[in-house]
Amino acid sequence: MNKLLMEENDRLQKQVSHLVYSNGCFRQHTQNTTVASKDSSCESVVSSGQGQRQLTPQHPPRDASPAGLLSIAEETLTEFLSKATGTAVEWVQMPGMKPGPDSIGIVAISHGCTGVASRACGLVSLEPTRVAEILKDRPSWFRDCRAVDVLDVLPTANGGTIELLYMQLYAPTTLATARDFWLLRYTSVTEDGSLVVCERSLTNTQNGPSIPSVPNFVRAEMLPSGYLIRPCEGGGSIINIVDHMNLEAWNVPEVLRPLYESPTVFAQKTTMMALRQLRQIAQEVSQAGAPNWGRRPAALRALSQRLSRGFNEAVNGFTDEGWSLTSNDGVDDVTILVNSSPEKLMGLNLSFSNGYPSVNTAVLCAKASMLLQNVPPAILLRFLREHRSEWADNNVDAYLAAAIKLGPCSIPGARAGNFGGQVILPLAHTIEHEELLEVIKPEGVGLCPEDALMGRDMFLLQLCSGMDEKAVGMCSELIFAPIDASFADEAPLLASGFRIIPLDSCKGDSSPNRTLDLASALDVRGTGNKLSGDRDVGTGSARSVMTIAFEFAFESHMQESVSAMARQYVRSIISSVQRVASALSPSPNSGVQAPVGTPEAHTLARWISHSYRCYLGVELLRGVDNGSDSILKSMWHHSDAIICCSMKAMPVFTFANQAGLDMLETTLVALQDISLEKILDENGRKGLYYEFPQIIQQGFACLPGGICVSSMGKPVSYERAVAWKVVNEEDQAYCFCFMFMNWSFV
Repeated sequence: MNKLLMEENDRLQKQVSHLVYSNGCFRQHTQNTTVASKDSSCESVVSSGQGQRQLTPQHPPRDASPAGLLSIAEETLTEFLSKATGTAVEWVQMPGMKPGPDSIGIVAISHGCTGVASRACGLVSLEPTRVAEILKDRPSWFRDCRAVDVLDVLPTANGGTIELLYMQLYAPTTLATARDFWLLRYTSVTEDGSLVVCERSLTNTQNGPSIPSVPNFVRAEMLPSGYLIRPCEGGGSIINIVDHMNLEAWNVPEVLRPLYESPTVFAQKTTMMALRQLRQIAQEVSQAGAPNWGRRPAALRALSQRLSRGFNEAVNGFTDEGWSLTSNDGVDDVTILVNSSPEKLMGLNLSFSNGYPSVNTAVLCAKASMLLQNVPPAILLRFLREHRSEWADNNVDAYLAAAIKLGPCSIPGARAGNFGGQVILPLAHTIEHEELLEVIKPEGVGLCPEDALMGRDMFLLQLCSGMDEKAVGMCSELIFAPIDASFADEAPLLASGFRIIPLDSCKGDSSPNRTLDLASALDVRGTGNKLSGDRDVGTGSARSVMTIAFEFAFESHMQESVSAMARQYVRSIISSVQRVASALSPSPNSGVQAPVGTPEAHTLARWISHSYRCYLGVELLRGVDNGSDSILKSMWHHSDAIICCSMKAMPVFTFANQAGLDMLETTLVALQDISLEKILDENGRKGLYYEFPQIIQQGFACLPGGICVSSMGKPVSYERAVAWKVVNEEDQAYCFCFMFMNWSFV
């Protein structure tokens, strides 16, 4: 492949040089002709001090005639080829891209050019015409693309095609405005048989056809971009992709401008998505005849697209789709929109608690955006996916499910994974697992057909993408919708979910070693307090924006109550996300006693486990070897809250596992500001004081169940607790450890 690409690059560079030379000769000839046609009066004007006026405009006047459009098209082709194979743009390697047989291709991003640009070269096992067909269908792979309308098609004398297009892109967040483009697309075949599809915006400077501005859209510009597709011997295609846009970053709030100015984010959403779509379809074609291929891949892709599109529609709330803004409650943190259009409601077999189909229904959307500091989007997304009970309300889930008429249960067989009480049934994933489509069963709901027949069954179709921590600039999304248990492909979808977009991916790369099991911990390296990715935590440079949108179907007379419920629900989710983000984000404070991952933490975990075994005669961590890494990891994941406190007159906490931090609603750094006395109620304090001598003499004590209080003031019940003395290698008392079993918020 490398040899083919090098040969192709040499050939195309020669072709570009020839085209640039020919274009220069043509321009010179045109300029000479124009100057020669000027009379002596024109020369006198030039000599009288107005010689700075350019006789030939940079873009000669053109019209909407086929000849004028062809002139624009040929110029677009030349400029595109100079970017695809030449140095018209300064290219640098895409951060985080590793070459190899599993790589999707060679990807580069722009440096210092107008707008943002990216290019890629790859090899796919599809014929050139099929590749062009897929790439032209931009909405099928570019999730930000709302629509591409072909307004006119003109054949050219050389067998090519010129198309006039109007394209709209969704805004990725509630804090920005959608973009649109007025484009010319030129498809042609070169002398060597390569297929070329190139595009550019039609602007006033070209004197070509124009289109008026559209309300609620900002007109952006596509600079010469496109696809160069060369057939390979024996089948397949070598493809060169160039995407180059000016997204008018000045039009968005300053905090969001990196999203519109980062070529890394741009490459992830456009160029790399195009390559992934080609590889995915190529794999499906090659395995179409394989046995047990399962559900139709195209149908599953369509479901993913519908989920993504539904979420984008909810975030943008276009008036031409029937959305209208409602009055707020005096606080602008959550926006409420209502949609009563028949198109939105079509296919929703709405039925509510009375069992009868609902009439005069509508759909309500509650949405909000928030800025996050120092939280890796992939880690936060995985937490939201695997710990749904931490932020979701079962009653609201049940309300969402009530909008879908249930039928016979026919969920396809799959191996289920269990996270936090919910059941996840995978349906499909892309080649690199950067996107997962799955059915989830929220906590406390059965999977048996009897539940479905009795109306208690509830499923959510869920799309999860952007979970790779090493992928720089990738947007992370968790989008879901309640579905009918019959799981028909045409089932109505009311999409809700989360989108987390990095804002500073162009400034640095996150550490590839950060994983969810240690996400709540600090990675403190010396006195500098830097993350392993060398981001400056103290200045909060690792930022991202999270957008939340939830859709609710309701009966018209319930609008006010549903609006209040939706607004409060989204606010509670924001609060939960902030709490989780605080636990996941590193703190700039120094003086940490024993952050997870440090040698001190490994040693402390070993002491805790050894002391428990010595005093109670049983293993704290069963099935774990003596390696300190295994002990620490198992203790961190232990379902019961394990918390250590100092041996002082006023004991303060020094360490806790993930369950302990969750129970106390705090972080490892803030943990040191909490005393044991603060979290215990009066009965708990009396019981501890009564058992304290036994802990000192015997080494442990079993405490009855009771109530304690989190750092946020929430009451927490626990079934029982164990307290024991932790000793070091010299058998000297180091601290006390408490384990609260079967705890839950009251």
